[in-house]
Amino acid sequence: MILSDREGYSKYLRLINISFDVLVITLLFPMFFTGLGLNNLHFGIYQFVCWSIIAYFSEFYEVYRYTPPQQIGAMLVKQGIIFLLVVIAFFPFAKQTVFSGEATAKYMVVIFALITLFKFLLFYYLKKYRMVTGSNYRNAVIIGYTQDALRLKSFFEEKTEYGYRFSGFFSDTAVNNDVKGRIADIKTFVKENHIDEIYCSLNELSNDQLKDLVNFADITNKTIKFIPDTKEIFSKNLRIDYYEFFPVLSLRKTALHEPAAQVIKRVFDIAFSMLVIILVLSWLAPLLAILIKLESKGPVFFKQSRPGHNEKEFFCYKFRSMQINETTEQSVTRNDPRVTRIGKFIRKTSIDELPQFLNVLHGEMSVVGPRPHLWTQNNLYSSRIKKYMVRLYVKPGITGLAQVRGFRGEITNDEDMINRIKYDVFYIENWSLLLDFKIIIQTVVNIFMGEEKAY
Repeated sequence: MILSDREGYSKYLRLINISFDVLVITLLFPMFFTGLGLNNLHFGIYQFVCWSIIAYFSEFYEVYRYTPPQQIGAMLVKQGIIFLLVVIAFFPFAKQTVFSGEATAKYMVVIFALITLFKFLLFYYLKKYRMVTGSNYRNAVIIGYTQDALRLKSFFEEKTEYGYRFSGFFSDTAVNNDVKGRIADIKTFVKENHIDEIYCSLNELSNDQLKDLVNFADITNKTIKFIPDTKEIFSKNLRIDYYEFFPVLSLRKTALHEPAAQVIKRVFDIAFSMLVIILVLSWLAPLLAILIKLESKGPVFFKQSRPGHNEKEFFCYKFRSMQINETTEQSVTRNDPRVTRIGKFIRKTSIDELPQFLNVLHGEMSVVGPRPHLWTQNNLYSSRIKKYMVRLYVKPGITGLAQVRGFRGEITNDEDMINRIKYDVFYIENWSLLLDFKIIIQTVVNIFMGEEKAY
């Protein structure tokens, strides 16, 4: 189970929070370190990189609507102490710079005063905003009718500042006005009533029901949480959160849903794409344009609608490798008569995919990620293969783990797609920048070694 970025504050509010902090540490340091011989560019880059790394590993921006103020304060203290140490560590290596303890102390006090004030103002403003306007709430249902479930319901209804709206219980053992139906009715109710979060009292669920609900949450991009007991679900990768004194278990998010990881991956995508566009496409595109035009009539580039991040449509670019035809929603088969002579070469070497670096630069794709499928494939397999929709929680990629493991090209049976999904989900759940580098290197190796399914 992979949680989407629907958890907690919207991604825009978190982006505002991160942007404010970065602006504060970037814009204010020249005011305090003037006359010390400090290289502002080097120190600015050093600060930004260190702040990002510290925030990522300390989970500094993991603040949700139920996060207590004490925990936010502890996060600020931890971030502040570690950041102070790395700021001090810069000066011994900057030989032309004079270290000033007074300037450093004033700088740290001012930036963390501003960051703390902004973070708490944003946190409390959102709570008041929910209470006054009734906006920014999340619809929740509870499976099970137990004492703990009733306590959670009371929390939702009494603590309106947390922004939850309780929509009812589902139970196979209890019948009253609060119980909206049986457990089997939950899926229809969630879809029809725009429910955001499903809370499960594990006492009333069998293991099969539990697995079915987790798969349902994957497919529909809903958040699922658990009211603790001793079921075997505890063996999974769980995080415990407290709604004041009430414990709730959540399936952990993946690294790719962390803001810091998204920034790192996006910066890498932009830098790598610019290198490819400048060093390769700048001279290769005109050459291929001539060869493609000489062999067949039609445009140099081929664009095709594909499902992207969260199933949002985008147009995927390629060098045209086939004769103009009307069967664009049919994937290429071995010895496909539509493929031109130059098309066979650029498909075999994957050169036809290079224009997708423009998609990456535009923010529609990533260098590494699950390959975007045709809409016909997406519609066919989304309901047939478990966890298929998980691959749409991240941006599609030019290359991916499934492709370098040999699962690329034509889909001849369900097993081909199942293997792709397994590798795509593994990539999402285990992402790291090092894994991206390994996949890119393996992609280049495969191009020169040749691939059986590259046709």
